[in-house]
Amino acid sequence: MTVTLSPRALMSLLANGSKAMDVLRTALDLGLLDALESGPARLDTLAARFGVHPLRLYKFLDCLESLGFVTHDEPADAVGAASYRAVPGLRDAVEAVVGPGAIERDRDRYPWRQLHGRLPESLRGEVSIGDDDFAWPPKTDAQTADFERSMAVGLGPVIEAVRQHADRLWPDRHRLLDVGGGDGTLAAHILDTAPKLRADVYNLPAVAPLVAATRVARGHPDRLGFVGGDFLAEPLPRGYDALSFVRVLHDWPNEVARRLVAQAYAALEPGGLLLICEEFRTPDRLAMQFFWSYFLIGVDNCVSRLREVTFYATLLTEVGFEQVTVLPGSWELVTAYKPITAES
Repeated sequence: MTVTLSPRALMSLLANGSKAMDVLRTALDLGLLDALESGPARLDTLAARFGVHPLRLYKFLDCLESLGFVTHDEPADAVGAASYRAVPGLRDAVEAVVGPGAIERDRDRYPWRQLHGRLPESLRGEVSIGDDDFAWPPKTDAQTADFERSMAVGLGPVIEAVRQHADRLWPDRHRLLDVGGGDGTLAAHILDTAPKLRADVYNLPAVAPLVAATRVARGHPDRLGFVGGDFLAEPLPRGYDALSFVRVLHDWPNEVARRLVAQAYAALEPGGLLLICEEFRTPDRLAMQFFWSYFLIGVDNCVSRLREVTFYATLLTEVGFEQVTVLPGSWELVTAYKPITAES
């Protein structure tokens, strides 16, 4: 049975967020999450295993249960026999959030503290994140390198989804243009599973050295290329039978997203594949987007808008693509094909 917290209870948890993270980090470091996820596990057994006081552990586990991460069954008058189990996937989720490679840890490097306690002024436009701290699009080589490095940190779900559907995506494809493809990390992972494919990253010229470094590091010297350009100022390069927008379109207003999809249609060879991968709008993803929603309150020229998947499916059909399909995964992929009879 799923229980929804009252607004008051949820507010209490939010007010104690730093303490909740302390509990989760401790549970991860102790190894307690591994024991709970393979549960059920008795309180007295857990206390003996980890060398802690049973009644203190009981209260510690109450903290985890209050967060919705643990369930327990407690016999009357037998606290030590209380049995606990974690929700599936808890250990990996906590590792992802507080571990050394955590996305949240990376996001905390951004100067969000300039807005903290000053949101009313920011909402009125009196306080903003300046270009020296966060320029969109990036204006210097250093800003470009820092932004692309940060974006590569969050590619895990995309890589997983693309690998899951590799057999369907690439067997009859020869040349892929990854538009706004960062430092080439995703393209390199695609090449790992598609031996007949060549991929070019299309990005601002300042990104070329980053892609060159990825080309060497990932061992694709002849198959991972780079094309410099600005998709806001010029048409997309032609000569490709596959083109991808991965975590690109959400950064732009609707009319820009529509123009980019139309450019992709014009650039692709007849029968060409267009792949779109975004964080489509769901309650879970909106929650995980919280940092960017907060931070970008102070940035006017970056939209970072989570749209429903139907927005992209409808747009693709309107532009002229056929066989629009939503492929399931940790992040969904939307695929569509330019008609074979279409003119290039």
